[in-house]
Amino acid sequence: MIAGFGGLLLLMLAVGGYALQMFEQVRQSDAQERNVYLRRARSLESVRAGIYQSAIVMRDYLLAPDPDSAGKHFDEWTDIRGATDRAMLECASALDPAETVPFRNLQAEVQVYWKLLDFITELPPRNKHIHGAEFLSKEVVRHRTTMLNLVDRINEIDSRQMAAGDAKLNATFAMLRLRLMMMVAGTVAVGLLLAIFTMRRTLRLEHALELRYREVARARGELQDLSARLVSAQEEERRNISRELHDEVGQSLSALLMEAGNAAARVPLGSDEVRRHVESIKKLAEASVNVIRNMTLLLRPSMLDDFGLVPALEWQAREVSKRTGMRVHVTAPETPPELPDEHRTCIYRVVQEALHNCSRHAQARNVRVVVRPGGEKILLSVEDDGQGFDARRVRGLGLVGMQERVHHLGGTFEVQSAPGTGTRLAIELPLAS
Repeated sequence: MIAGFGGLLLLMLAVGGYALQMFEQVRQSDAQERNVYLRRARSLESVRAGIYQSAIVMRDYLLAPDPDSAGKHFDEWTDIRGATDRAMLECASALDPAETVPFRNLQAEVQVYWKLLDFITELPPRNKHIHGAEFLSKEVVRHRTTMLNLVDRINEIDSRQMAAGDAKLNATFAMLRLRLMMMVAGTVAVGLLLAIFTMRRTLRLEHALELRYREVARARGELQDLSARLVSAQEEERRNISRELHDEVGQSLSALLMEAGNAAARVPLGSDEVRRHVESIKKLAEASVNVIRNMTLLLRPSMLDDFGLVPALEWQAREVSKRTGMRVHVTAPETPPELPDEHRTCIYRVVQEALHNCSRHAQARNVRVVVRPGGEKILLSVEDDGQGFDARRVRGLGLVGMQERVHHLGGTFEVQSAPGTGTRLAIELPLAS
């Protein structure tokens, strides 16, 4: 694709460069033709003016009243003759091949004309007025007319050459326009082919990306379902373990505690050592019962299933306050008692993890937990006065686990915190219609 666009760009540059080169050549050729034409036109005009002026000056020379005036006219005629000869030379240097024969005739006539005028200047003074005027009116005028006709003929040839040059220039322009049109058409065709190729390539890539995106979305959905099933399995396993500990181990330890109490009551008086051993067994049994009870409540509090969400949260708040010294206040106005088990479990686990973070990481002294209904949603907020953190950069496994639980139920999860300002956790869970 890069090679195609590069080739198209190079082709466009080549077309532009060729067009500029051809226009420059045409411009130079036109300028050269016009310069030559102007040089010939100026030279012929100078020749024409010299012929006219020479005849007028020669007439004044013949009519001069004294030798001084005649000398001045003679000098003027000499200057005119020199300028005319120089104009003839300049015209010869810019001559076109078609003008060679008429120009040679013009040169021959000019030389004859100069000889005629030289003959007049060589007449003796006594015959100058009589014979000079007659010679001037007959021979000189006749030759002057012939030369002017030759000059006109050369001008006509020059005009025809100029018209031919214009026609040639127009033909060159037409050829250049045709070539440019062909090159532009080729460039457009290549561009269209490249555009079609690019579109097809883009569509294929888009289709492949769409397939990849669907695969990723499907894999992500499968991972979310797997995560949800793992969480459900974990909760179910915790419920089973808690029940087993409560029903089996807890009952056995309770029975052991009762038997230890009965044994202590039946120890005879005076058997202090036996009494001490029985009391030690009783204390160990009491400690084991408390440990089993705490483990059972941490795994899955039975009151969450038996009494509902709010009593379980209040019990959890009391236990955390006893253990850490952190004051936890639970507010739950008009919480619907018929919350689904998944919603109760999600809210309980989120509050449990949030209180754990408040006591371990935030070093908070006060925590406020609010659970309230919001139309078709249940709203939960946990707010502390701890040291806070940068919520945009820091995201631990605990927060990730809470977020996955909430998202699995179609809810929203938001953390608002900044260093030194405490933390607020806001959750919205949609209720089933």
